[in-house]
Amino acid sequence: MDLERILRHLMNPHWAVRRAFPTALLEKIGQAVTASEQTHGGELRFALEGGLELSALLRGQTARERAVELFSRLRVWDTELNCGVLIYVQCVDRKLEIVADRGIAARVAPEEWRAICRRMEQAFRQGEFEAGSLSALDEIGRLLQAHFPARGSRPNELPDQPLVL
Repeated sequence: MDLERILRHLMNPHWAVRRAFPTALLEKIGQAVTASEQTHGGELRFALEGGLELSALLRGQTARERAVELFSRLRVWDTELNCGVLIYVQCVDRKLEIVADRGIAARVAPEEWRAICRRMEQAFRQGEFEAGSLSALDEIGRLLQAHFPARGSRPNELPDQPLVL
């Protein structure tokens, strides 16, 4: 159990996420998701979270474990073509995770997702939340275009607006 981590999470109010991601930026991210999904067959979901719940902290839940939990809870896995991608930002721990559904994971190497996360983390460390988020969405879109090109019209299966937990 990491007492320092627990205190960091408990001392950060839920609304602190909005300092780095104000409404205008959340709208830009949602627009970028919408535009990206027009160019490929994937479905993107962007989720931001401040502090974790005490029970998760006591279990030592990692950002990756939380991202996988949200991938399931938000039903990102439940797309018709198994092409959902979750971009998860854990603000207090300053961790980012990308979880891709099995249809995409079979074609895109985990190292590619990790590289996008690292570039996004670097931008965030410099306070460039907008540039880091939009650049990551652009990179993900290009990967999906290469492996899952758009084929006609299809329903939008996941909300495009970012989710702030």
